[in-house]
Amino acid sequence: MEWTNQTILVEFFLKGLSGYPKLELLFFVLILIMYVVILLGNGTLILISILDSHLHTPMYFFLGNLSFLDICYTSTSIPSTLVSFLSERKTISFSGCAVQMFLGLAMGTTECVLLGMMAFDRYVAICNPLRYPVIMSKDSYVPMAAGSWLAGIINSAVQTAFVVQLTFCRNNVINHFSCEILAVMKLACDDISGNEFIMLVATTLFTLMPLFLIVISYSFIISSILKIRTSEGRSKAFSTCSAHLTVVIIFYGTILFMYMKPKSKETHNLDDLDATDKLISMFYGVMTPMMNPLIYSLRNKDVKEAVKHLFNRSFFSK
Repeated sequence: MEWTNQTILVEFFLKGLSGYPKLELLFFVLILIMYVVILLGNGTLILISILDSHLHTPMYFFLGNLSFLDICYTSTSIPSTLVSFLSERKTISFSGCAVQMFLGLAMGTTECVLLGMMAFDRYVAICNPLRYPVIMSKDSYVPMAAGSWLAGIINSAVQTAFVVQLTFCRNNVINHFSCEILAVMKLACDDISGNEFIMLVATTLFTLMPLFLIVISYSFIISSILKIRTSEGRSKAFSTCSAHLTVVIIFYGTILFMYMKPKSKETHNLDDLDATDKLISMFYGVMTPMMNPLIYSLRNKDVKEAVKHLFNRSFFSK
């Protein structure tokens, strides 16, 4: 599907797993189940963080934001991906693609910044517990969460605006399941060095800087935990941040695996390798949002107690 310089691009073709019909049906079932788990798990966490007064703390306020963010992030791409698995026509309009790019990038950026804010919250709670109520007051943690969302929206708006201004005159086949910004940029016949520079700056500010804050925070946290004399005290202190640390490792670990793994020089199985890369990318988009509520539920006594209290109250009120 070639396009000349005079052609106005009105839609993109999402290649996805075209050519693998059996895999499409299999992954439709798998991704649908995972999406339902994401909605139920994160929805439950949001519900209990609102209804249970014991969870009206900065940590659970951030967790509620993270759960809502995961629902929004997956909902920007999974429903359309599921439809494309069952449809012969795997196209998306230019404007629809722009919206999907904006929402996906905004949610991803917000999650990076929010995880950094959550690490700072855990640092204050463990390293400066006496001043925690003062430092992490409502006047502090609400603007911190709002700032995370604002950073994601601004970054995404800028990058998406620059991408939609590019000229697309080669083809309209996006080698992905959704309108991922890098996949779309590769179709442009303009010089994209400016876009790449903006993306590099944004990655440094909104991905690497939060990671740096997380590393620094946990360096101080581990140092403080090791100074606690009793093993029970160390275990209790570590349990307050173990769930967040697990989520960070899964989130950033998957990103590093995706973007830093060596590319194979073999060409005879290029299609198979290409399909594998896309599947890894798709599972990255659903695994972390699915695991977050499970991790926080299994490793957190407050959440487990709140869930029991919520279900007991719902059951006995009937």
